[in-house]
Amino acid sequence: MSYIKEVITLLKNMKLEELEILSYTDLTELILKEENKTFTTPEIFHKICDLLDYSEEDYTNKIGEYYTSLTTDKRFVFLENNEWDLREKTPVDIILDEDEDLDEEIDEIDEELEENDDNEYEDDIDTAVEDDDLDADEELDDLAILTDEELEEN
Repeated sequence: MSYIKEVITLLKNMKLEELEILSYTDLTELILKEENKTFTTPEIFHKICDLLDYSEEDYTNKIGEYYTSLTTDKRFVFLENNEWDLREKTPVDIILDEDEDLDEEIDEIDEELEENDDNEYEDDIDTAVEDDDLDADEELDDLAILTDEELEEN
């Protein structure tokens, strides 16, 4: 628990120059630890913009980039209520449920692709075999049987 107290003290005592060195996701982590509650993307980015003394125009121009950084950073989890929290504070069963749903969806898509691919390849193989049979028949038509005498003449 002393670590969280240090984080809270750290964030409140940091100068603007020190805050500007940190990434948005580092600031997000500090804010989530300090506040000890969850936030929506706009709420937490407003807090960051306030800390960094950004204008409303800066907020508007940078929120997309911020959202992308949150979604790719494994320290955070997006909850069902459209809020962000630290993964370390989120119960494991919620994270597993999300992963299981995703795994089930991926499995269904894989099965569908396998079924479609198998049929597709079988059709391609059947067509190729039929085409090869036709080519072989056409080639045989051009062949003639020659006697030994005819061969010696040529």
